[in-house]
Order: sequence, then C-alpha cells, then structure tokens
Amino acid sequence: MLPPLIRVDTNRKKWKSVVFSTIVLLAVSTLLSACLTVGKSFPDYAVSDIKIGKTTESDIQELFGHPWRTGMDDEDRTWTYGHYQYSLFQAAKTEDLIIRFDKNGLVSSYTFNTTNPTP
Repeated sequence: MLPPLIRVDTNRKKWKSVVFSTIVLLAVSTLLSACLTVGKSFPDYAVSDIKIGKTTESDIQELFGHPWRTGMDDEDRTWTYGHYQYSLFQAAKTEDLIIRFDKNGLVSSYTFNTTNPTP
C-alpha cells in the first residue's frame, strides 16, 4: 500500500477555522453596534440643586462624584462632568456639566447642556 501523498492535519485546520470564525464574528458585532461612549454618567437630575455662591466643591463632589475633567478658566477652577454616546445608527446622546468655582471654593457659575429632551 502506498502512503498518502498529501497529509492534512485536520486538528490544525479546525483550530484555524474556529479562530477565523471568532474574529469575523467579533468584527461583525462591533460594526453592527457601532457605539462609542466617552466620559462617565452623572446624575443630571441633581443639577437643580446647584446654588451659585452657596454650593461648595465638597457639595458638588457629594452630588456628582469625582469630576471627569478638571481645569482652569480665568484663574477659577473648573470641573467637568460629561457623558457622550455616539452611534452610527442613532442620534448622539450627550450631557455635560461645567462648574466654575471662585477662590473661596464656592460655585461661581455653571453650564449644563444635553441632547436628551426634558420630560
């Protein structure tokens, strides 16, 4: 009896097929979801609790947690809370809250923007 001319390692072929199928499945599911989220969510319902000249940095941290970003605006500290969700198949959903503090650590102004309609 003659030995076979071509020897195929069926286990290796099956392994490659499984790996390839997994990669294709992950790529397709990523493209179908096509979502990107940036920042972290925060309780937007608490924005009405902010009082200019009265609310302190520690009050803000108690209401909203640690800010997503911090910075300076005309020598005043700023804290930013932001949550941005982007999708290929839906309109973007965004919310951001920028809070400015005076030199005494009290809220001097704030800006809240959202693409989510209010009820």
